[in-house]
Amino acid sequence: MSAETPAAESGQFDIRRQQFRAWRGARPFWAGLFVLLGGFPIMYFPYAHLQLGHLTLAMATTAGAGSLIIGVLLVVLGVSLWFQKHVRTFAGVAAILLALVSLPVSNFGGFVFGFLFALIGGAMAVAWAPGEPAVPEPGAGEAVPGAGGTPGSVPLPGQGTDGVYEPNDLSGTSPANGANGRHSAG
Repeated sequence: MSAETPAAESGQFDIRRQQFRAWRGARPFWAGLFVLLGGFPIMYFPYAHLQLGHLTLAMATTAGAGSLIIGVLLVVLGVSLWFQKHVRTFAGVAAILLALVSLPVSNFGGFVFGFLFALIGGAMAVAWAPGEPAVPEPGAGEAVPGAGGTPGSVPLPGQGTDGVYEPNDLSGTSPANGANGRHSAG
């Protein structure tokens, strides 16, 4: 390649990767992934039979059903964090509580791996806050109030251009309509 070679167009892979990155950034993705990964060892280990040579180690406990329920709930909470970001606080607190309950119920919370993943993911879900959309910066040709320029060239917010009553004022307290809120029912 040389300096004169034109840049290649973005392929389908790059476009999908950028779309996934934007989707991931608008929700508690990593919290959901940790909670989801925390559910698998919790529901797997009580039903697993480990082979050590010719020795079979059965981990079936009397709380196998409880482990399965806790693991499935953690997986569902992890997926719901991805697709319903408004339930992040509830899902985070529920994941933390289920992780704590998994300690006595499910072989120390899936041998501590599931417990730690669910606990960290739940804490991340509670702590996550949606980002604010970027504010577009004004162009070079636009006048900004308070940034110099001709005084009065751009009206301030809430200030009419000709000083008359604006129809957008729905509060009923504008001095132009004479009410000033004295005759309101609230």
